[in-house]
Amino acid sequence: MAAQGLPVFADIELAAKRIQGEAVLTPLLENVKLNALVSGRVFIKAECLQRTGSFKFRGAWNCISKLDPARNKGGVVAYSSGNHAQGVAAAAQLRGIPALIVMPEDTPEIKKANTKSYGAEVVTYDRATESREEIANSYVAKRGAVLVPPFEHADIIAGQGTSGLEIVAALQACGVVLDDMLVNCSGGGLTAGIALAFSERSSKTKVHPVEPEGFDDYARSLRSGVREKNPRSSGSICDALLTQQPGEMTFAMNKGRLAEGYVVSEAEVRRAMRFAFETLKLVVEPGGAVGLAAVLSGKAAAKGKNIGIILSGGNVDPELFADILAET
Repeated sequence: MAAQGLPVFADIELAAKRIQGEAVLTPLLENVKLNALVSGRVFIKAECLQRTGSFKFRGAWNCISKLDPARNKGGVVAYSSGNHAQGVAAAAQLRGIPALIVMPEDTPEIKKANTKSYGAEVVTYDRATESREEIANSYVAKRGAVLVPPFEHADIIAGQGTSGLEIVAALQACGVVLDDMLVNCSGGGLTAGIALAFSERSSKTKVHPVEPEGFDDYARSLRSGVREKNPRSSGSICDALLTQQPGEMTFAMNKGRLAEGYVVSEAEVRRAMRFAFETLKLVVEPGGAVGLAAVLSGKAAAKGKNIGIILSGGNVDPELFADILAET
């Protein structure tokens, strides 16, 4: 581990060994219709097919698998809008330790139900008036538990970076180098892990964060050079991407590695979700579709390029998904 506590590339390599046999080696897909539509080649990392339905299991298992159940009887505590919650709950269940998850009241019911299905206890809070960090820390103190944050942790970042390692390995096997890699971005853990992996294994590739309108703190932070805050904490269908500002650790890693950020509208996200279902035959949640939305909208130019995207999760509320599919 680097002196300042930030993960280094070797940590991603160790994480890849640690998750082997537990996480799914998700496919890197290419679609003829999508390529023709954007006049380029788009390579799709389908993390919506990952264990628990999102990339979050990677980091959660990389972190929690290192805990000794006999010495960590207080278990783990996490805060999450749903995907990290499920990853932590599943990893804790596999490790045989209790888990308590602090989740927003407006989290899609499917994410709450799935989290509970892994044996975790769920405590809800109001995004607008309460602090999830304060609530989580109170339970950590009461239970003697270990806090497993969604992105501000070296093991979490390294675990998420294994997806980038897999993308590069699959492309190298067929002799392809990406011009651009688009990463769905919230607090920046996945982005930091993938950017670190690409900086070592595919340094010519530009890595871009992608965010929903109104929650483009990373894009603004990259322009200003300091961590910017979003003016609100709710109000987007992309519930997985509503962190208020970039993480301190993740921004320290990302500010020197990332190219400019892309920002997509709700309408563009909805279109991407329909395209993923109708053409790619994949169920993708709103936050998981922003990279695809950036390509389909033309905000990320793909003409004559090799572009990578990650469909980061598929845990979408059934009613919302049905409404989006019914739109024309």
